This record gives sequence, structure tokens and C-alpha cells, in this order.
Amino acid sequence: MKDVSFLNPEFFWLLLLLPLVVVWHFWKLKDQTATVKISSTIGFKSTWKTKLKPFLFVLRLLALSSLIVAMARPRKVDISSQTKSTKGIDIVMAIDVSGSMLAKDLKPNRMEALKKVAANFVEGRPNDRIGIVVYAAEAYTKTPVTSDKALVLEAINGIKYDNVLQDGTGIGMGLTTAINRLKDSKAKSKVIILLTDGVNNAGFIEPETASQIAKEYGIKVYTIGIGTNGMAMFPYAYAPNGGFLFQMMKVEIDQELMKTIARNTGGKYFRASSNSKLQEIYNEINKLETSEIKELKFYDYDERYRPFVWIAGILILIEFGLRNTIFRSFI
Repeated sequence: MKDVSFLNPEFFWLLLLLPLVVVWHFWKLKDQTATVKISSTIGFKSTWKTKLKPFLFVLRLLALSSLIVAMARPRKVDISSQTKSTKGIDIVMAIDVSGSMLAKDLKPNRMEALKKVAANFVEGRPNDRIGIVVYAAEAYTKTPVTSDKALVLEAINGIKYDNVLQDGTGIGMGLTTAINRLKDSKAKSKVIILLTDGVNNAGFIEPETASQIAKEYGIKVYTIGIGTNGMAMFPYAYAPNGGFLFQMMKVEIDQELMKTIARNTGGKYFRASSNSKLQEIYNEINKLETSEIKELKFYDYDERYRPFVWIAGILILIEFGLRNTIFRSFI
């Protein structure tokens, strides 16, 4: 009876009456049976009819049991559900891809650590639309705001340091490009996650000005400064083999600027000084920005009481027929 439920399970309490029916039957049977005192029963032989007579009462009990089960309305329930976001969130992650993101204070470096955490964040937002903006001294949209998570994950996986963008940190450029992706959005909530590991030293748009524009469009900005406190191994030149040469340098992040941007837009500033801290930050943002989900459930009922009604009816007919034919002289 797996996946079978009962619409009226309270009728099963009637099964407790069956023992009373049994007691009542034998009590009435004793009162209704005539007794004769004789000196010996040797002359009387037990026949198959007398042996099968109690079977009639068993048929009646089985019929009553089947009727009780039928009244409890057994049925198989097939439940299907459909979820939809009633208050969707559009999110753009603006990611610093300057050369300093190759620093090794996070493992294996800041950029690879971020890509892993960002991918986990995207996978945990199945009902929201997400876009990716990358910036250094300049900025461009790597993926527009979309609900295609496979496309977003592919874009994140493809983030790397290259010569497409001029090196530097244009925080205002990255923020403005992200705003352009969200300003015409019809979503109930619009969010930018802005990540950098340095200070604003490039671009022609001031970060404070960009934050005011975000505020005008009702866009909330969460800012993340990524980098350990103190010194870290930074790339400073190319090696003969085409790789990078690293040296210890001081980590500098304009935290006051990051706090100002977040405060102006109603967001929050975070500092990611390690891989685990970066993951915790994205987890917290994930909790702060929740979509309102509506779940629709569809129930398909397959009624299973009819066989029990048929069984009860057949048993009653059999008992009635036997009582008025084969066992008629024994009643």
C-alpha cells in the first residue's frame, strides 16, 4: 500500500467493533440454539455441513471489514509540484580582473578562489537572473543578465587575466557597466556584487558618482574587498618562459570607498581575507537576498475503494446464497 493514503481514516475505528460482533454472535447463537439432553451422542455423526457452518459468519466479518476499508476511501496520490519566483532578483557580479587578482594570498590565487565561490553562488540561485561584468582599467559585459545558469557558469569559468583590458583598477567603470545591465530591469530587486582587490586608479567615472547613479535606479550594491591583511605575493613582471614573477608586496584596499558605495545604495561591505572568508561572504549575501518562491502542487487521486466494495458485495451474496440453499436447514 505504498503511496496510498486514506481520505477518511477515522472509519478504521469501526474495526474495533468486530470483536464485539463476534461476542454478540456467539451469545445469540447460544440463546437461539435448542438443547436436548440425551444419554449418548454415539448415534450422531458430524457432517461437512456442520463443520462449514461457522464459515458463513466469517464471510460476514470479511464483508464488514471490506466495507469499513472502502468507507476509509483508500486512494493513491500522485503529487507533482511547480515552483516559480514571485519576487525575482536580478544580480550582476562585477569582478576585478586586474593583474593583482593573481596574488597568492588566497589559494591558488585570488581569481581562481573567486571563480569557485562565484560558481557555487550561481548554482544556489536557481530562480534568479544573473549577469557577469569584468573590469580592470576598463569594463565590459561578459554575460548579460540571464536565467541560463549554464551560460553564466561558463562565463565565470572563462574569467582570466589577459591583455583584452588595460591593466589597472577602474572601480567606477566596473560599477557603471553593471548598472547599465540592471537599470531597465523589471525585477522586484536589483543587486550588484562588486569585488575588487585594490584602490581606484583608472577610468573616467568616479566610484562615488556611480554609487549615486545606482541609488537612483534602486540598485543595491554589496562590495567585497579581497586580499589578506599585510603582505602577499604579487605578480610584478613576466618571466622568460611567459609566466609571472612574484614578490612580496603590501596589500592595499580602499575599504572606505567600498563602505561608502555600499552605504549609499543600502548594501553592505565585506572583507575577504581568506578562501573560507570569501565563501562565508557569498553565503551571507545569499541569505540577505532571498527570492520569494511560490510552489504550486498538483494532486492526482486514483481512488482504490471500489475493489473493496465489490469484495464486500460478493461476500454478502455468497453468504446469503449459502444460508438460503446448502445451509438452510441449519439456520
